[in-house]
Amino acid sequence: MDVLEILKTIYPAWLGRLSHQLARGEGIRQVFLAQLNSFYQRLIQTVETGNPAWLDPVLDEWVRARTESELDEHESSISTVLDKMLALTYDVAVENLEGSDALQLLGAVLPAFTHAFQYTTSQETAQHIEHISSQLNLARDSMERLDKSKSDFISIAAHELKTPLTLIEGYGAMLRERLTITEPGDQTEILLRGIDNGTRRLREIVDDMIDVSMIDNDMLALNFQPLWTNRLLEVIQHEFNEIVEERHLDLEVRPFPGSREMTFGDNERLYQALRNLISNAIKYTPDGGKITVDGRQLPGFIELTVQDTGIGIDPENHARIFEKFGRVGNSSLHSSGKTKFKGGGPGLGLPITKGIVEAHGGTIWVESEGHDEINCPGATFHVLLPIRKEPPDEKIARLFRASIEAENLEELI
Repeated sequence: MDVLEILKTIYPAWLGRLSHQLARGEGIRQVFLAQLNSFYQRLIQTVETGNPAWLDPVLDEWVRARTESELDEHESSISTVLDKMLALTYDVAVENLEGSDALQLLGAVLPAFTHAFQYTTSQETAQHIEHISSQLNLARDSMERLDKSKSDFISIAAHELKTPLTLIEGYGAMLRERLTITEPGDQTEILLRGIDNGTRRLREIVDDMIDVSMIDNDMLALNFQPLWTNRLLEVIQHEFNEIVEERHLDLEVRPFPGSREMTFGDNERLYQALRNLISNAIKYTPDGGKITVDGRQLPGFIELTVQDTGIGIDPENHARIFEKFGRVGNSSLHSSGKTKFKGGGPGLGLPITKGIVEAHGGTIWVESEGHDEINCPGATFHVLLPIRKEPPDEKIARLFRASIEAENLEELI
């Protein structure tokens, strides 16, 4: 018997068996009957022409009908259905045909099913990749909205806190003027000093929040002036003298090539950035440890390093510490002092430092073998800054150029 006649002969039995086995429920069965009929007619066309692409339209329809849960779990539902269809086709052929006719039928339809398996696997994989890409885009958009909301919150909160903070500072000053302090250890003096310390610390946090908001919104303005790196480091070292003595730390600032050369930058902002790095090293170095500030001159750049003998940073956290509120470890175990061992803080110092360095056209990174509070492997922060012989603003450059030329002329006279 011709294979096309065989296909037409077993069609009723094939349709009844597959619709009963593969579809549960009368409503579902009626829908599936139409799909099976379409598949079978295209199967006949495939066998007749030898072109398995006749099956593609109905296979595409099945692939598009996959549910969201199947896409999320990457289930190959169509391959499972095709596998059952091939098995049931074999059963129907064995039950309804002579042995030679059954073999002839299976030999004719097997290439069509092989193509169906390969085609649906390829289409399902492409659909899954598209679904994952869509999910990633949604997650990225959600993260961007979240980061924007966080930046907006920081900005609004910082500015809203400034008003009551100014009131507290003002009333504290007025109270100090009105009260008579009889002795240095007077209880009133102690209370007022506590108010001053609290408001000063809160002012620092608010200022940090404003700085982070400005960095996030690319609004950090730099005032380029002549500066000498060694002078900035000397001021910072002097500021921390009392703290390092109290904690028996050794803060060494080494002279290095390029540190005495004049360059242009924002003195105040670079002071803030370098101070944050050294303060951070002090916080995470146990009492009795050492912090070393060093550097070197490279072609067109100056590299500063702040190395400590502290508790170190795990490699997976090297990038995280430069994110807003990116503190690592158990924050509940941190002390409340800003420069005490593992001292507290909102986690804004390093993000601000990174923003200031990058605003100057530089970069910052950290090296550390890992976190270990017993062996203390330490950490080394690297800051790479361009050496500028003139400020980027041409008007300011002309001003300083004229000033330098006048100085040189006076020296010649």
